[in-house]
Amino acid sequence: MPFEILEKSVHNSLVFGVYRQEKQIGFARVITDYSTFAYLADVFVLEQFRKIGLGKWLIETIINHPDLQGLQRFLLVTKDAHELYQKFGFFELNKPERFMEKWHPNIYKQSKSSYE
Repeated sequence: MPFEILEKSVHNSLVFGVYRQEKQIGFARVITDYSTFAYLADVFVLEQFRKIGLGKWLIETIINHPDLQGLQRFLLVTKDAHELYQKFGFFELNKPERFMEKWHPNIYKQSKSSYE
């Protein structure tokens, strides 16, 4: 992903960071309208800092953020952390047949003009 796209995505999200001293070791962002909907994205904790509760703490911090209360729908996509998110009330889609997506997996490999 080009840096300009990453930077724009961060500026247009509610961003959370986890730091050890001045080094960033974790990150997450929430894309939201702050009233009805939120999407949790780009969650990570560096591998050497996993298994000590930081991921759980990060998700707990996000879920309890005052600007994210009272939302009707809070979505996320995960490859392998289902158990973690289930602890915070996330489960498989209630009606997956209603959801659709428009997906461009190679968009950042295209020319810059394709995503401007």
